[in-house]
Amino acid sequence: MSRSKAGRQVEEKELPYVKSDGVKLYYEECGNGETILFLHEMAGDLRSWAPQMRYFSRRYRCVAYNARGYPPSQVPEDFKAYSQSLAAQDAANVLRALGAEKAHVVGLSMGAFASVHFSLEYPQIARSLVLAGCGHGAARADQEQFRADAERLAAEVESKGMKNLAGLYAGNASRVQFEQKDPKGWVQWRNAFAEHSPIGTAMTLRNVQAKRPSLLDLEDAIRALEVPVLLIAGDEDDPALDITLWLKRTLPMAGLSVFPKSGHTVNLEEPALFNSLVQDFLWRVEAGAWGPRDPRARAKSTMFPQQ
Repeated sequence: MSRSKAGRQVEEKELPYVKSDGVKLYYEECGNGETILFLHEMAGDLRSWAPQMRYFSRRYRCVAYNARGYPPSQVPEDFKAYSQSLAAQDAANVLRALGAEKAHVVGLSMGAFASVHFSLEYPQIARSLVLAGCGHGAARADQEQFRADAERLAAEVESKGMKNLAGLYAGNASRVQFEQKDPKGWVQWRNAFAEHSPIGTAMTLRNVQAKRPSLLDLEDAIRALEVPVLLIAGDEDDPALDITLWLKRTLPMAGLSVFPKSGHTVNLEEPALFNSLVQDFLWRVEAGAWGPRDPRARAKSTMFPQQ
């Protein structure tokens, strides 16, 4: 038995699913208008987007789904069923199954990485991108440590279970800001993380997180990406800051917002600010007012134009 979005007990067969590469993905949707697809982080699921689903469904068709390995989505036990490329493919298949020809895509952390790969592989579908908390493990100097940490977390969940992992992970350097600002919200997020599948979490850590290519290795493709992008980072989310600045300088149509005294979970830490900035971005994209950076802004001299 599972809970539907209305909260009543229903049989699993009644839940809405999309199949992608043979894997069932649970999704929720609400609202009408242009489509926004929300892609969650490793320690979240579609519930992490509740403040955004409620806000944006007043004007948009909002879609969120649980990634493979995140119940009630299917949890494959074959490591080959998990990869960064498959994560991008899943996003495209969800949109196609729901009849959305184009979509604004909003991703946090793991979801932001998936958004980048989605836009590179399916540029005809991406209307715009919001990349929040994007960059953990992408800097070359950080890759070895990031992969070692991902393996350690995978081993931790296999040996001690999700409740222990959630308690350990929730206190890391980029999450304490959320705890300080909104203790109740932080506990709800931590407890939801503790409900995840240990198999799905370990598979995701090892085969998506640890094996994804560095964004720096995709520089040529990213530099050629002609999609409007809003980058959002917390000023205390150190692993994301440098890469976010690099993305700002590399993506031709990117704007950047840095949230003060904020960590990794920016959409939950500062939901009103996050929603306001994303809404303004979407309106400007839809009005054709979010173009590429003016070449004059790249002049080497800060005193004279075009120098």
